Amino acid sequence: MLSTNIPLRSNVPLADFTTWRVGGPAQWLLEPTTVNDTLEALQWAQHNQIPCRVIGAGSNLLIHDDGLPGLTLSLRKLQGATVDADSGVVEALAGEPIPTLARRAARAGLDGLAWSVGIPGTVGGAAVMNAGAQGGCTADCLESVRVAPLEGGESFELGRDQLAFDYRHSRLQEEELVVLSARFRLDPGHDPDEITRITSGNLSHRTSTQPYTQPSCGSVFRNPEPLKAGRLIEGLGLKGSRIGGAEVSTLHANFIVNTGAATAADIDQLIQRVLQQVEAAHAVRLHPEVKRLGFTGAA
Repeated sequence: MLSTNIPLRSNVPLADFTTWRVGGPAQWLLEPTTVNDTLEALQWAQHNQIPCRVIGAGSNLLIHDDGLPGLTLSLRKLQGATVDADSGVVEALAGEPIPTLARRAARAGLDGLAWSVGIPGTVGGAAVMNAGAQGGCTADCLESVRVAPLEGGESFELGRDQLAFDYRHSRLQEEELVVLSARFRLDPGHDPDEITRITSGNLSHRTSTQPYTQPSCGSVFRNPEPLKAGRLIEGLGLKGSRIGGAEVSTLHANFIVNTGAATAADIDQLIQRVLQQVEAAHAVRLHPEVKRLGFTGAA
């Protein structure tokens, strides 16, 4: 039995839990607010032999229109952080929004997270994806994560050198581990006003060059370094290309936006169209950053 402070809901529309605003219902949904409740939820799913999926803020995530069977565990309410301005150590729960943490670190005079202020994700998602922007990435300042097995069990810590970080990649994408919290080590002793100015400037740049007023998942494709995915897509005249309510953004070609009535199928088909056209024209295979749930062959 689950404790009464983590209510179990059924048939919950997951469009409300993704930044694309698409996706069918979860058969069961839990939103724990503490680490203990999260561990209890994982153990409950394992005990009842219910398949379990874990999501955060729902960015970089495409959920099938038919929804997801089993338990969807949303960690977006698993929030909280401590910031030590003297040591530069920042500890945050998995659902803490990265922009919130970046602003708080800036106010404490800590340098190292200013790049992350425009990322629409959580601490847990950033660790899993090695999220990055403005020349910085999570691996630059992450010291360790506390994780638990998806199938239930005791939590344990993994240090940075155990996470196999690479461009938009970590070991956490390959193993069934759930991030519960993370520890960052930032550079202390800076002028809070200056770090706040840099942080705000990074946000202004992102909002002026990317379609922040429309539902999207952020960047759809990883950059095939040294090339840029957005430039390859734009060069093929694909800005404004649409399938149903999904559109390649006219502001930034590496964004696919929901113009108001898109389905997950629309978005998925548009992703495939872009992939095929870029590969045909440039012999470059783009790799989506997007995690697809509920689709055939999805991770």
